[in-house]
Amino acid sequence: MRRSCTGVSSSIVTKPVTLPNPLRFRRMENTKIEEFTMNLPRNPTRPVRIGSIVIGDGNPIAIQSMTATHTRDVAATVEQVRDLEKAGAGVVRIAVDSQRDAEALAEIRKQTTANLAVDLQENYRLAEVVAPHVDKIRYNPGHLYHHEREKPWQDKVKYIANVAGENDCALRVGVNCGSVDPAKREKYAQEDVLTPMLESAFDHCDLLDSLGFYRYCVSLKDSDPQKVIAVNKRFANERPEIPLHLGVTEAGIPPDGVIKTRIAFEQLISRGIGDTIRVSLTVPNPRKIEEIEAGRQILADIAAGRVRSVVDFGLNSLNIIACPSCSRVENMAFIELAEKVKEMTQYAREHALTIAIMGCRVNGPGETDDADLGLWCGPSHVNLKRGKVTLGAFPYDAILPRLRAELDLLIAERQTASV
Repeated sequence: MRRSCTGVSSSIVTKPVTLPNPLRFRRMENTKIEEFTMNLPRNPTRPVRIGSIVIGDGNPIAIQSMTATHTRDVAATVEQVRDLEKAGAGVVRIAVDSQRDAEALAEIRKQTTANLAVDLQENYRLAEVVAPHVDKIRYNPGHLYHHEREKPWQDKVKYIANVAGENDCALRVGVNCGSVDPAKREKYAQEDVLTPMLESAFDHCDLLDSLGFYRYCVSLKDSDPQKVIAVNKRFANERPEIPLHLGVTEAGIPPDGVIKTRIAFEQLISRGIGDTIRVSLTVPNPRKIEEIEAGRQILADIAAGRVRSVVDFGLNSLNIIACPSCSRVENMAFIELAEKVKEMTQYAREHALTIAIMGCRVNGPGETDDADLGLWCGPSHVNLKRGKVTLGAFPYDAILPRLRAELDLLIAERQTASV
C-alpha cells in the first residue's frame, strides 16, 4: 500500500512569551519520570522493550543521551554511562565505528547494567559484533548505501533484523535530514526535505513488519524544530502504532539548543506524539548530564501545563546549529570553537543566515550542505564550506578570521541583491 505524503504546514499557532533561562533546571533527582509524565496524553503505540525498560503502550517517556568519551577509553566511558544513568537516562547510546571500539564495548557491558544502545554508521555488518553487548541498535537508512553498494538495502535490513532478533535487541530506524536515502531525495524537489524522510521511514517500517519484526521505533530528525514538528506529525498520522524517538538533531549550544528542542517537544508531546526523547547539546564531557536534566525539565513542564513555545525561532535571525558532543568528535576543540563562533557572530545576529558546526566525518560532510556556511572539524583542521562547496581546510587557530570574512561577504551579497 502506498501512502499519500501530502504536505502539512509547519506553522504553529502559539503566543510567543518571554522564556526564562532554560538551563535553570529544578533538581529532580528524587522525582521519578513516572510521576511527572503519567498525565501526559499518549498515542496508542505498541510496546517496544529496550533492556529493562519498555517504551510505547503508555509507558513513561524514556530520556536518552550519548556518551562523548572515546569508546576505547573503557574506564571513562563506563563512568559517563553511570553518570547519565544516575541523572535519569533510560538508555545510553555509545558510538562504535571499528572492531577496536566493539572490543571495548564488550568490556563496557561487563561493567554496567545500564540499557545500552549503539549506532551502526556506514558499516552495517558491525551489527553482529555489537549486538551481544547492547539492548538496542540504531541504523540510518541513508547510511546503508556506503558499503556493498550493489546489494539491495532490503537484504541489509533483513540481516540487521535477524541479528537483533537473535541477540534480544530492539531497533531504531533513525532517519536524519542530512543523510536521507539518496534514491528518495532524487525523487522530490530540492526544497521538499520532509517527504523523502517520510517515504524512507515508511518503506523500512513496511519491510520490518513484513519480516515479523515489530520491536522497533522510528526517529525523524532535523536541526529545524518546525520541520521536526511537521515530519513527526505526518508520520504519527500514518503509523500511529509505531513508537517515536524525538529529537532536534544538532540542536547546538545551550541555551539555544534547549530552546529549539523545547519548541519541538512541547508541540509534539502535548499531542501525544513521542515515546522516548534525546536533547542533543554541544557541551563539554563534564556537562553531558545537562542533556538529561533538560529532558526531565521539559517533560515536567509539559505535564504541568508550563508550555512556553517560541514561534519562528531562527527563521528571521542568525541560526547556529552544532552537533552534540560524542565519542566520534575528532578534536574536543570543536566544542570551544562552537562557543567562539557563537560569540564572534553576534554582530550578524539580525541576518537570516545559518552556520553549521559539525564535529566529525559522519555528520560533517553531508549535514553542513544545507547551511549558508558550514564548518566540519577534523583532528587538526576545520573544513570550511559555503553550501555544498568546500572553500578549504584551515587550522583551528586560523578558522575564525576566514569564517568572518566569508560571513561578511555573504551579508554584503544579500544586501546588494535586496537593493
